[in-house]
Amino acid sequence: MEQQLPATEITALLGRGTQFEGKLHFEGRVRIDGVFKGEIRSDDTLVIGEGAEVHAEIDVATVIVRGGVVHGNIRAKTAIEVHAPGKIVGNLHSPSLFIDRGVEFQGTCRMDAIDGKAPAKPVAAVAAARPSAAGA
Repeated sequence: MEQQLPATEITALLGRGTQFEGKLHFEGRVRIDGVFKGEIRSDDTLVIGEGAEVHAEIDVATVIVRGGVVHGNIRAKTAIEVHAPGKIVGNLHSPSLFIDRGVEFQGTCRMDAIDGKAPAKPVAAVAAARPSAAGA
């Protein structure tokens, strides 16, 4: 029987001073403190440490930015947490989002479930479809 790792156990680390370019697919909890360029996919947790520089399209269950810089879009099925002095340049999509005071964020944010269904109608389209109270 396989032993379960504690939720905070790091299964892989890209440490300070390291650089990696390519596709990262993983299980467990991975922490990046170095430079990463490419694509990151997982059904688990990605931690981006202070001093990290990530240029990637990220699609994981949970992303925790502990102070690094992320250039790219982040899709997280469970949650996104961004702690100061983190910086994100890109779009965020997750049902749960935490952004700490002091974080720099440039992009758009969408908070709803990521399940592959067609996106909900924009608010403006819903409002336009309703009969106007002034015309009644």
